[in-house]
Amino acid sequence: MLRIRDVAIEPPLVLAPMAGITDRDFRLLIRRLGGCGLVSMEFISSEGLTRQRPRTLRMLHFVDEERPIAIQIYGSDPARMAEAARMVEAMGADVCDVNMGCPANKVLKGCAGAALTGDLPLAARIVREIRRTITLPLTVKFRLGVREDAKTYLELGRICQDEGAEAVTLHPRTAKQQFSGHADWSAIGDLKRSLRIPVIGNGDVTSPETALALLRQTACDAVMVGRASLTNPWIFRQAAALLRGESYAEPSLGERHALLRAHFDEVLGRDDERTALHKLRKFTGWYTHGLPEGRALRHRLSDLPSAREVLGAVEGYFAARGAA
Repeated sequence: MLRIRDVAIEPPLVLAPMAGITDRDFRLLIRRLGGCGLVSMEFISSEGLTRQRPRTLRMLHFVDEERPIAIQIYGSDPARMAEAARMVEAMGADVCDVNMGCPANKVLKGCAGAALTGDLPLAARIVREIRRTITLPLTVKFRLGVREDAKTYLELGRICQDEGAEAVTLHPRTAKQQFSGHADWSAIGDLKRSLRIPVIGNGDVTSPETALALLRQTACDAVMVGRASLTNPWIFRQAAALLRGESYAEPSLGERHALLRAHFDEVLGRDDERTALHKLRKFTGWYTHGLPEGRALRHRLSDLPSAREVLGAVEGYFAARGAA
C-alpha cells in the first residue's frame, strides 16, 4: 500500500490523467472493474479554472464512488496555480497533483507542463505557493527534462520534496521524446533512491506483468498506468491479482460487450450528440483492439452519422458473435 499522508492507495496502482479520456464516465468504469488505488481527473488548466470558464468547470464533476481521486492542474503562474489548487481543495478532491510532464506543444508554449523541467526556479515557486495555500496532499508529476542533454529530474524531485510535495511521479522520457522511444525505468530507480518521499513510476506499462516488473525493478512505491488502460481497462484488476501472487483471467467477449455497453449508456445519457458520437467512435476503437474483425467494425463506424447508429453497429457486432 502507498499512503500519501491520510490517503491510502491500495493497491498501489494509479490511473494516469489523460486529456479527453479520464472523464467521470471512464474513471467510474475503471473504479468499478476494481484494482485501481487512485484515479486521476484529466488535467485542468489553472487559467480555465480560476477564470471560471464553463468548459473547464464541466470537466470537474466527480462522485464519492471514485474516491480517492486526484485532480491535476497545470499552468505557469505561481499565484494562479495556488488559487486553482485552493479551488481543487474546496471541491473536495483527495489529492492535488501538479502537471510538470505534459509534452504537448500548446502546453509547452505557455511555459507549463514539461517546460517547467527547464525552469527549476519557476517550478519551485509554483510548488511553494501551492503548498502555502492548501492543506490537501500535494503531488507533482514530471519528466526527465526538456531534452536528452538537459535532464533535471533528480534536482526537480529534490525541489518538490523540499517545497512540501508529498509524492512525485516520474515519466522517464524527455519532453522532446513525447511518447516515442522507450521509457528509461532506471531513472525511476535513481529518483527513488535520492528522495525520502514516495515515487510513483510511469511509462511503458503495457500489461499487468510490466506493471509488476516496474515495481520490482525500480522499488518505486506505486505504478501509474495510462494508455494501456484504454485497450485493456481490466489491467488494474489483473495487476492487483499478480501483486497478491494470484493468476488472472482475460475478459470474455461477453464481458467486453457489457463494459462497452455500460460506458456508452453513460455517454448517451449525458453528452450532446456531437460529443457522444466522437466518444463512441474513439472508445470502440480502443475496446475492440485485437478482436476478430475489429478493424472492419472501426472502419464502418467512421461513416455512420449518429451516436445511436454507432451503438447499433457495435451491438450488431457482438450479437453476431454470440455476446449480445
